[in-house]
Amino acid sequence: METLSLSSIISTAIKPYPLLSRTKNTRFSCSMKVASSFSYQKFIQYALDETKLSTSDLIPSSLQQDFSTLKSLDGKTELKMCSFQAPKIRLLRSLSIETSEGMQVLDFAVFPEAEFDLPIFCANFFTSANINIVVLDLNPLHDVINETHYKEKYYKNLIPLGVKYSELLPWGGKLTSESLKFFSPIVIWTKFSSSQENHNILFSAFKDYYKAWLNLMDHAIKETDHSQISLNLEAQHRYLTWRAQKDPGFHVLKRLIGETHAKDVVKKFLFSGVNDLGNKTFLDYFPEYESENGSIIEKRSIIGKSFEKRPWNTQGVFIGDTFG
Repeated sequence: METLSLSSIISTAIKPYPLLSRTKNTRFSCSMKVASSFSYQKFIQYALDETKLSTSDLIPSSLQQDFSTLKSLDGKTELKMCSFQAPKIRLLRSLSIETSEGMQVLDFAVFPEAEFDLPIFCANFFTSANINIVVLDLNPLHDVINETHYKEKYYKNLIPLGVKYSELLPWGGKLTSESLKFFSPIVIWTKFSSSQENHNILFSAFKDYYKAWLNLMDHAIKETDHSQISLNLEAQHRYLTWRAQKDPGFHVLKRLIGETHAKDVVKKFLFSGVNDLGNKTFLDYFPEYESENGSIIEKRSIIGKSFEKRPWNTQGVFIGDTFG
């Protein structure tokens, strides 16, 4: 989500293509031929295999009919998309990009049904020959900075896991206060050089975080209170609205597949639900981003505060108010 210079870094590694061919791929597996020794395809396949162990009813989403594969005419860049749904899971989806130059991107997320206030599993990874930029988290559906109930419910037992990987994958630098609201105390936000050892650590972190999310899902009890379901629904729509508007990945997609296709991928696939889970607009949720002429201010931070160090301590307590 918060990748700071990710957009500009990737943009220098990609050349825009004027036309794209679209193919369909509705197979249950989202695997593809590995073009290099390291590939995010094994992350996707691992998640699918583990999810099938937790629920026998994982089926392709209707989105799979329209979003499967986009490939440039010269064949150098391919975007592969897959999406599924299951009881408790409104949408499990992934977007992966691999170029012939070795650049790779993974955007993987799992969104719960509104009857469950589960966190949103989020993995946003970028890899090149020299650098990796990583966000891995169980994004909280509700406030974990100012409120304790939701944090205690879902993160209390996961703090040691976050501490373990925050030591192996240190804090990656400035993170805006606006984006921080969508992260949990166990978020991994990091940058590191490409090496087999670092990639192994990342895969291990992905597996452990995903197993932790699946465990939460397995024990989640369906909400029957309509007022709480409405709160969950609005919270997820607010999250989707923020991501669809401010996610830096849009600029990468725009360069690859053009503005029209990029908007479709972002709003109808990556953040599916932004157009139909609620009626509020971005400015309804985030009025501080309204400019004098009524348009949305493009810059990511209005407050101007960022966190160069990890703003949670090893007990999961937010300490961001003590430094900036």
